[in-house]
Formats: sequence, structure tokens, C-alpha cells
Amino acid sequence: MSFGSASVRPSTQAPCPCGGGTFGECCSPILDGAAAPTAERLMRSRYTAFVIGDAAHLERSWHPRTRPDEVVADDGTVWHGLVIEGAEEDGDAATVTFRASWRQHGIDAELRERSRFVRRGGRWVYVDGDVG
Repeated sequence: MSFGSASVRPSTQAPCPCGGGTFGECCSPILDGAAAPTAERLMRSRYTAFVIGDAAHLERSWHPRTRPDEVVADDGTVWHGLVIEGAEEDGDAATVTFRASWRQHGIDAELRERSRFVRRGGRWVYVDGDVG
């Protein structure tokens, strides 16, 4: 399965692609392997992984039961923005509703998804989502 656009990782002082502050204080530690403290932070790091083409982070943060066999970057997709519309946690389960915009092969589009997450072994992982 292809996602994102392979590009250069931002400097730690650059704005984070997810819009949550500087890259070094926001998504960089999670992309480097730190546990996300909330499902929303994991969602933000996954969006950033799509932006920078970090397929390894997408793979390790995806529940093994629902993860595709192959996760690769797609050079034809450029992500433009993330808006978190809501996030709810209930113990070891959570949902995050978001909108993400992108451009692929000259066409602008937007994804709206209500994503489901679970805490597995003390770490949040993405399970699946309802697109709509």
C-alpha cells in the first residue's frame, strides 16, 4: 500500500507538518521511537510520516491485525494540511477525527476520517478508520 511523498525530514526547529509546534518538540521524538502519550499525538505523528515518507513509522504504529502487507511512500502525493476535529480516549481505546488535504497528480483532495486506536503493550497503535 502506498502513502505519502518521500521528502526530506524537517529540521528540529522547523514547524511540524502536523501543525503542533516545532518538529523537534512535536512529532520527531515519536518518529524516532518514543511512545506517543495520546492517540491524538500518534495520529499527528502518522500524518507527519505520510508527509515525509516515513513508511517505517507508519508500519510500526499500525496494529498488526489490520496493517497492509507492504507500506511504501508514494512520490506522487503531497500532503498540505491536517485539522484535528476531535479526539476521545476511553481507557485503552480512542478515536481521532481529522481532515487531511493533499495533492496527487495535479488534483487536490481531502480525506475526512474517524480513526480508531488501541493501546497495545503500553503504546498507542492505529487500528482502522471510517472515511467520510
